[in-house]
Amino acid sequence: MLRSKLLLIVAFVLTAFAGTYAQTFTLKSNDIGGQFTKKQEFNGFGCSGENISPQLLWENAPEGTKSFAITVYDPDAPTGSGFWHWVVFDIPANVKELKSGAGDLTKGLAPKGAIQSITSYGAKGFGGACPPVGHGIHQYIFTIHALKTDKLGLDENTNPEIVGFYLWQNTLAKASIVSYYKR
Repeated sequence: MLRSKLLLIVAFVLTAFAGTYAQTFTLKSNDIGGQFTKKQEFNGFGCSGENISPQLLWENAPEGTKSFAITVYDPDAPTGSGFWHWVVFDIPANVKELKSGAGDLTKGLAPKGAIQSITSYGAKGFGGACPPVGHGIHQYIFTIHALKTDKLGLDENTNPEIVGFYLWQNTLAKASIVSYYKR
């Protein structure tokens, strides 16, 4: 009797602590950290960077994830509504990484089936940082969305706000990293 009670207590404690140590949905990058470099700066619009999208890696997506989407948003842009630098969706659920440069449509590095729609620049693919000179530090929020649908039903001409609305309806979990840049 004492032994069964002891086993029951041990099982309860282990179950309680198992949730504490569960892995969380996480976004990482080998290319970016706290600061952007000229590699991630836009080439145009008054900027002269390399406009290379960073490598991104994610892990521990929640159960039920059927696809992913990635957004890059600058809330500090002097537009009144921020600025969308990258919008990628319909990334298959078996994909866990985007290679550096995947945001350049001419390179063909994005996963098959993934859609890169238009940004606030009015172009498709990655559009790097280009804050106004002297405007201060801008934050660039990279977010991976784990989605409960395999397709959003949108195309590459869909604007970021509409994509965002569909993401809001279909996101199971999300994870973000932030990089900063100023000119």
